[in-house]
Amino acid sequence: MKKAIAILLSLVTLTSISACSGKSGGSENDSSYEQVQTTGSAEASEPTKLTNKMTDTELQFTKKHGLTLLDEPEKPDKDPNAEHTVSIEFYNVDIEKWRAYYNEERDSMTDEEYSSEMERLRKIEEAGGEYRVPDCVLVDGYILPFSIPDEYDFQDGILFTFIAPIDENGENNATKNTFDSLEEYLDYIPKAAKLLGYSDELTELVILYTQIAYDALKSGDYEELPEGSSYSNGERPYLVDVFQNYRSDWEYDRDAVEAIKDSVDEISIYDEELGKEFTAHVTLPPDYDKDRTYPVFFLTDGIWRFGNCPELRKCMENGEAAPVILVSLYYSYDVTDPDQEMRYVDLVINREQLLNFITDNLMPYLCENYSIDCGNSTLYGHSDGGVFAHYALFNSDKYENQPFGHYIIGSPAFWGLYHDNQYMGISNDNVLKDYGYFDRNEKLNKTVFLCAGSLEDPDYADRYREGDDTTLEGVAKLKERLEAHGADLTYKLYESHHYQFIPEMLMEYLKETYPYK
Repeated sequence: MKKAIAILLSLVTLTSISACSGKSGGSENDSSYEQVQTTGSAEASEPTKLTNKMTDTELQFTKKHGLTLLDEPEKPDKDPNAEHTVSIEFYNVDIEKWRAYYNEERDSMTDEEYSSEMERLRKIEEAGGEYRVPDCVLVDGYILPFSIPDEYDFQDGILFTFIAPIDENGENNATKNTFDSLEEYLDYIPKAAKLLGYSDELTELVILYTQIAYDALKSGDYEELPEGSSYSNGERPYLVDVFQNYRSDWEYDRDAVEAIKDSVDEISIYDEELGKEFTAHVTLPPDYDKDRTYPVFFLTDGIWRFGNCPELRKCMENGEAAPVILVSLYYSYDVTDPDQEMRYVDLVINREQLLNFITDNLMPYLCENYSIDCGNSTLYGHSDGGVFAHYALFNSDKYENQPFGHYIIGSPAFWGLYHDNQYMGISNDNVLKDYGYFDRNEKLNKTVFLCAGSLEDPDYADRYREGDDTTLEGVAKLKERLEAHGADLTYKLYESHHYQFIPEMLMEYLKETYPYK
């Protein structure tokens, strides 16, 4: 989660699979195309009730607001002479427990450290015995990533102790550091910030705001926050995030998004199991009526697919499709994934955790905020997302919540999953048997649209290992298995490479699965 002060992610270094958006291209291969089954209009069913299984932590960091993708985030004031506001949340310390702790830890402390802490306790007792430690410090509303010294530090030999989350080699190994002056501590911050990957600009701001906060504490010119208020308010940004803005990574037509922005809700939602914050864009249909019921068209890879939403919504405006709610999902704007390693890890390796999040957290949350017909809703995934959609479909029977009745499996790159299975020593049999779905069930009670580009096999020829199925071979085998089990299947090959057909396919699917009445 971005709100942790230091989290070092170790991503599996497997070649990621490109699924970038592009212009729609290619034409229909009529010989392999079957008509998609139409499933009715937006008012076909009563709203679906799903059980929301979000934790208290997940709920407190979830927020629904207007679209901010087009915004330039406000930056903090770096002028040291400007008027800054400081807010501090304290926690109370029992000095007898603290004294007992330091006596127990005496052998692990230097003489200087032990004497420093005993002098601190003596001064606290002289002042009345109450000691409050600054727990969370905010400057101009931003939570500082590092601790600040308290009112006793740097007096009469009392040292300030700072526990760094990683050591000088950048390893996850908490390291104790002691300082006998604020200047020495401020000189140390660039070193700690470099280990944490902070930019020079952010490091400069951390130093400035630490000085401002310490001065405010010493002078008493600060607002005291009630216990728990700083962390429980999801609106408070962390200073470590203020210069991380990767909105420019997103692919969309600015004018087209500008035209529909008033119909887009943006949801920031945190998943504790994956330890990540996501952004969901909810594009409401024309003339949205909260008293009507609508299916959801759920698009993974929102960094590219949200860019298709203006055109899909225009299709509804023109009466070419029934009104549906478009939902696209990706990471928060402070995340960049240029090599698509994080995307691969979550869609392929962590596919179970991602499905838990969508099934038991996000979709129930959406059902609480919008009137949704889940039985008529669709989950889409392409490439690595196609691997995820395949997993989601054939494990859907294990969940109490049933948020989707239809699944789009686009160009599933099963060979990428097989690479990880081979690395982990896991057999591919479970995948090739569709996760045992038909051992548990007589038939598949969902509809499937399986598609790919007829020209795409050469696109990743250099990544296939000996014995791998190509993308199209994997798709063909899945088609055979689905047909053998009598699944409600639609199959189409587009005259296209790996991803160029996606906009055309999404438009066709919308019109034919949700026809205008």
